[in-house]
Amino acid sequence: MAISPILLVTFFSLIYGNYVIPIEATHHVYTTLDESLSSEYSSNQPYRTAYHFQPLKNWINDPNGPMRYGGLYHLFYQYNPKGAVWGNIVWAHSVSKDLVNWTPLDHAIHPSQPSDINGCWSGSATLLPGGKPVILYTGIDPNNHQVQNLAIPKNISDPLLREWKKSPKNPLMQPTFSNKINSSSFRDPTTAWLGKDGFWRVLIGSKINTKGMAILYKSKNFVNWVEAKHPLHSAEGTGMWECPDFYPVLNQNKLTIGVDTSVNGDYVKHVLKVSLDDTKHDHYLIGTYDAVKDIFVPDNHGLEGNHQYFELRYDYGKYYASKTFFDDGKNRRVLLGWVNESSSVADDVKKGWSGIHTIPRAIWLHKSGKQLVQWPVKEIENLRMNPVNWPTKVIKGGELIPITGVNPVQADVEISFEVNDVGKAEILDHMIDPQILCSQKGAAVKGRVGPFGLLVVASKGLQEYTAVFFRIFRYQHKNLVLMCSDQSRSSLNKENDMTTYGTFVDVDPLHEKLSLRSLIDHSVVESFGGEGRACITARVYPTLAIHDKAMLYAFNNGTSAVKITRLNAWSMKKAKIN
Repeated sequence: MAISPILLVTFFSLIYGNYVIPIEATHHVYTTLDESLSSEYSSNQPYRTAYHFQPLKNWINDPNGPMRYGGLYHLFYQYNPKGAVWGNIVWAHSVSKDLVNWTPLDHAIHPSQPSDINGCWSGSATLLPGGKPVILYTGIDPNNHQVQNLAIPKNISDPLLREWKKSPKNPLMQPTFSNKINSSSFRDPTTAWLGKDGFWRVLIGSKINTKGMAILYKSKNFVNWVEAKHPLHSAEGTGMWECPDFYPVLNQNKLTIGVDTSVNGDYVKHVLKVSLDDTKHDHYLIGTYDAVKDIFVPDNHGLEGNHQYFELRYDYGKYYASKTFFDDGKNRRVLLGWVNESSSVADDVKKGWSGIHTIPRAIWLHKSGKQLVQWPVKEIENLRMNPVNWPTKVIKGGELIPITGVNPVQADVEISFEVNDVGKAEILDHMIDPQILCSQKGAAVKGRVGPFGLLVVASKGLQEYTAVFFRIFRYQHKNLVLMCSDQSRSSLNKENDMTTYGTFVDVDPLHEKLSLRSLIDHSVVESFGGEGRACITARVYPTLAIHDKAMLYAFNNGTSAVKITRLNAWSMKKAKIN
């Protein structure tokens, strides 16, 4: 239906208010997969997710040591058992059969040695020959120095890996005066890989002054580690490299298939991902790993001296401290990431929890070889129910169409657009940061070809909505597709961070449909554009658009009509978590 003049005024207006929610219920730990996992969803908790991973209460941040062992997926994560703010960090532990439904176990690693007495921080799991899992993690010692420690299972025959013991030789790695590394900038070991020379290698994130680096260590027995003569890679002006990840991806034929971390050869590229402490974003480079010289050579260097050195990001929204693992059960590489809150600390304390993880994503190299592609793991589709399918329909400029029949705060929506008036696109005179462009030209700013996409978690009067959309420009005689996630009107609560996010998508609208998939889960919207070539995750906390008061729309606020060639939407069941 067309938007009435009154609705248009409402659509492009913003009113602010306040909203408070109470503390979440007590956390229960289950020791086996057979015990009851049911927990009532409280109507007083409109921002708790239904199918994204989060504990029942308290603070959560980085995913740690994900792996598949004993036929189960294991997820460890940074957790504060004492409150909804960062501190008192332990390694909490949950297991799953399908990466969707999770059972919490007792904490796996907590401060107990001098080498970790002030905190057990991030790290990774490695499967040794024979499938034996080991964990390397950062501990904080009595001097608040960051050092690296080893833990192994007490009982390797236990598929739940419920108990872990620490090496008496901890710490195994620590910064020294000779390597000029500051003791507060030496953390987050990667999954290790085995070279053809029989030596294990692992990376530690670090910096010297403003030069970010991935320090390389080598070991024959996984206990005695020696620092290599040079980092695997470094870059001036990029600051601290947190949570590094290093893994191979296939660059021939079956691109979506993942490979073990130790694989190398002419048929693979390597990905070096770092979480930049300065930007709080996850950036990556694609390149070649020279196993003889132990160096990583990026295909395309950015500009040293600033953060443009890393031009590519996993996710252009709120997303950080991610980690991948090789899923040998389904031959895929799986990516997990942390999504922080956008609410105030005071609100987090009131609701009793803070932080979630994204839906696990399969990740692989795009056929162009220039970027990675991400897509929610297939298993999440088992939560779909009550499908809604639209026939092809044209959506005119200024038109807003309700998507009914699905739960608007707990949904999976896939929509594709065909654009025929690309020649009418706005001219972009000079290149501009896409996030700034999205802020300047949000959903409320009428364009020529776009904005068009979805209004999610919207109130009935459109006082609140989050817009995920495309907009097409002409730049240097080429078509340029902008993807935005506009949170500027997502809530009437002024205390929330309502940053608008954006990126350009490498899609040619003349020859491809513009596809968008959004996973909507109460306070999180994960969006995938161009079949996973661009991802934007947002946190939203509406005061009006909660539970059955929320709405979902397809919209077009451009002057040119666009065609919806496909719309499939589902309500999502609640996953069994906690």
